[in-house]
Amino acid sequence: MKLFCKAGACSLSPHIVMRECGLDFTQVNVDLATKLTERGDDFRQINPKGQVPALQLSDGTVLTEGVAIVQYLADLKPDRHLLAPVGSLTRYHTIEWLSFIGSELHKGFGPLFRPGYSDEVKAQTRSQLEAKFRYVDESLRDRQWLTGMHFSVADAYLFVVTRWAKALGLDLTDFTALGAWFDRVAERPAVQAALKAEGLA
Repeated sequence: MKLFCKAGACSLSPHIVMRECGLDFTQVNVDLATKLTERGDDFRQINPKGQVPALQLSDGTVLTEGVAIVQYLADLKPDRHLLAPVGSLTRYHTIEWLSFIGSELHKGFGPLFRPGYSDEVKAQTRSQLEAKFRYVDESLRDRQWLTGMHFSVADAYLFVVTRWAKALGLDLTDFTALGAWFDRVAERPAVQAALKAEGLA
């Protein structure tokens, strides 16, 4: 398999999951500005949407969208407990978290990453994101991981967007449960390996 990614982008989530699963894969870095891979290939031939992540399977099939990719990967290695079995309510709570992280947190960063937004819009964006991270902090107060006893694909995704929040200086200082959770994730060998492979550690 090949994972097309950009250092520190949302593709870090499936990258972490691949390493948690112990899967054999090739990491292919993509320049999102030029839409070229590190080998000079046109990335849009892999993913016409031009965005990472993209997962190319051994038969050439391509799967895009991080939320779909991490569920596929977790189901390849059910013994890693990254996603509960079909029919388990925990599975659907995990998907619920994936949806929240994708729509409410990930997409919410847009005005802070792209030029052209006023200071007023950026300030409002930061305030909205901090309120949503407060909800996450409250949800983690009695839990080791987002959905209970096991590190899951949702934890991998949340780790990525929390890294963004820290890098952008969002005020997370009072979110002690989130902070302790973040440190636990960062200590995981698969997470450290993914960060190192992307030049982030």
